[in-house]
Amino acid sequence: MSLALSEEQELLRNTAREFIAEHSPVKELRRLRDSNDPVGFSRELWSQMAELGWAGIVLPEEHGGADLGYAELGIVLEECGRTLAATPLFSTLLLGANALLLAGDGTQRKEILARVAKGEAILALALQEGAHHAPYQVATRAEASRDGYKLTGKKTFVQDGHVADQTVVVARVSGKPGERDGLALFLVPKNARGLQVTRTVMVDGRNAAQLQLDGVEVDRSAAIGTVGRGADVLDPVLDRATIGLCAETLGTVAEAFERTVSYLKTRKQFGVAIGSFQALKHRAAVMFTEVELSRSIVLDALRAIDEKRPDVPLLASVAKARLSDTAFLVGNEAVQMHGGIGVTDEEEIGLFLKRARVAELTLGDAAYHRARFAALSGF
Repeated sequence: MSLALSEEQELLRNTAREFIAEHSPVKELRRLRDSNDPVGFSRELWSQMAELGWAGIVLPEEHGGADLGYAELGIVLEECGRTLAATPLFSTLLLGANALLLAGDGTQRKEILARVAKGEAILALALQEGAHHAPYQVATRAEASRDGYKLTGKKTFVQDGHVADQTVVVARVSGKPGERDGLALFLVPKNARGLQVTRTVMVDGRNAAQLQLDGVEVDRSAAIGTVGRGADVLDPVLDRATIGLCAETLGTVAEAFERTVSYLKTRKQFGVAIGSFQALKHRAAVMFTEVELSRSIVLDALRAIDEKRPDVPLLASVAKARLSDTAFLVGNEAVQMHGGIGVTDEEEIGLFLKRARVAELTLGDAAYHRARFAALSGF
């Protein structure tokens, strides 16, 4: 597998790096956090990203998208990860829009995806109900009513759920929590009667929300895909989102590593740069090896989506397990090698560790994905 980017991809990377470095440096995340910004990201920046084609980079041209691939989306996500850019790219494109792209009917796709591509619609996915990622552990019920369905239950960790114009809610029409069969996906507008949204903020300063659904009524037309077979849509959506998250995490750990190496070359003790100490050289070498191994896996996983290969689910779990491990290692080592200043809020390296911790646990940690890989492989 070639690790080289094409000429067009190199141009996209350079454009993305320059744009994000100028408009969304790390201090922008700090500003949003410290000002308790009610949105949690810049809508102006999101509009500018949409004008560049990034909000709909993998959406078809007929829906206003750029019709590029996940390899290109991964490039943008990696650059976002380098500056910890707060955007709704993950919640809106990778989670919400993907559900519509894979299983939405003509009306849903026509009405919503074009608005996503223009940066006008924010979407979210309400799946998780407990402390850990468990896609089929859904207790939220969807009861058939005269005109549609009535949704009742609770959701947590809904990224950008407090500002989403519409949220894809995963509910159960039959079966018990933990069972794959019996799930369904519904589009729920933000002003739906019976829907209560409580914003929460994660340790890295990013958005999340808790949803309370008290008999929220939706029409039959709100269903995405076949009711009762929601897992057939949910699984590929989560695979694509997981791989996209890994691409963003790759940017985060690569930037943390490069900042650490730069610090090792400039910080002096006993009259010499601390990077000249053999013990620190060895630790930096381990970090480099893990980052480059992670890069290879992420690139292969992104290309597997574009090539419609059958091993996408396996690669999603391989990539997430590896990136979770790498995020833990690099996050810890970067802070430790910066010494005392590494744990202060004034030093930016600590923000990379916090982002790495959240990314590590989002959509399943390393243990979850190792177990999933084993199950998919028939172990």
